[in-house]
Amino acid sequence: MSDLLPEIELEDRGSKGRYFLRGPGGAEAEMTFTKIGEHQIIIDHTEVPDAFRGQGAGLRLVTRAVEDSRAAGKTIIPLCPFANAQFRRHPEWADRLKR
Repeated sequence: MSDLLPEIELEDRGSKGRYFLRGPGGAEAEMTFTKIGEHQIIIDHTEVPDAFRGQGAGLRLVTRAVEDSRAAGKTIIPLCPFANAQFRRHPEWADRLKR
């Protein structure tokens, strides 16, 4: 992962939200989610534009969601294929995976 990436921001819109990175020229990498009750989120979609490719932006976004869900005691349903693949690659996240 690159230390040159901007800080991840969180936009919370009630039942939906997103984590995102803003880059030069207004490019945004984002991971969207939907809240299911108080204790669960669904990761819906991850999108990383060419400006962020190869820098670990997508992984950083999913990692942040995992960290925040762990701190809040929430579980995650990774419907997004990218997020789902990251959960398979990171067995240490199993405590956050909705079974």
